[in-house]
Amino acid sequence: MARVLVVEDDQFVRSALIRHLTEAAHTVRSVGTALEALREVAQVGFDVVVLDLGLPDLDGGEALKMLRGITDVPVIIATARDDEAEIVRLLNDGADDYLTKPFSVEHLSARMAAVLRRSRVTASGAEPPSRVIRVGGLSIDPLRRQAELDGTALDLTRREFDLLAFLAERPGVVVARKELLAEVWQQSYGDDQTIDVHLSWLRRKLGETAARPRYLHTLRGVGVKLEPPR
Repeated sequence: MARVLVVEDDQFVRSALIRHLTEAAHTVRSVGTALEALREVAQVGFDVVVLDLGLPDLDGGEALKMLRGITDVPVIIATARDDEAEIVRLLNDGADDYLTKPFSVEHLSARMAAVLRRSRVTASGAEPPSRVIRVGGLSIDPLRRQAELDGTALDLTRREFDLLAFLAERPGVVVARKELLAEVWQQSYGDDQTIDVHLSWLRRKLGETAARPRYLHTLRGVGVKLEPPR
């Protein structure tokens, strides 16, 4: 069964979720604020997070973005909001699924099972062949979502991995920021700062800086490319 973090400030809803998920044999921890959720995720390994949007200290949408900066754990949004544009935005920001209150615990359990199937490779089944991308000392396995630099595993968030893999599949090719937003973030428009922040995090993990690049090169006003060190 799954290790679940419930992030919900309504004590009645929170208690009901904890009770029913525990009865379904899940291991459940719960918090009532976004900051507590970030602290829990940073310290404890979870299989799935159930995240309410109406939190007292920080909007759940912002909490989702912060969670995506530190973990790839599947996140199911659970909220009374039903605006379609907001649902699309949350899914683009990294939510794995969305449930509108009120919902049954059976419905939540089914959604949890679905996201867990997508995020796990079953232990009993053989993994299909994987194509490894190599660029210099970088080795990237898109299927297993693993990346190494000079034989050392890289600890990447989901978005960092997607960005690195997308660029590695086009070594030496300058990719426009608009294309990165469309292909990596699945957004037709957005803030370039989002790309800059993720590039900065990725550079740090690759042991380089924008001033002294090795793999990632930014061409001002044009785009970004990844190529092996010369």
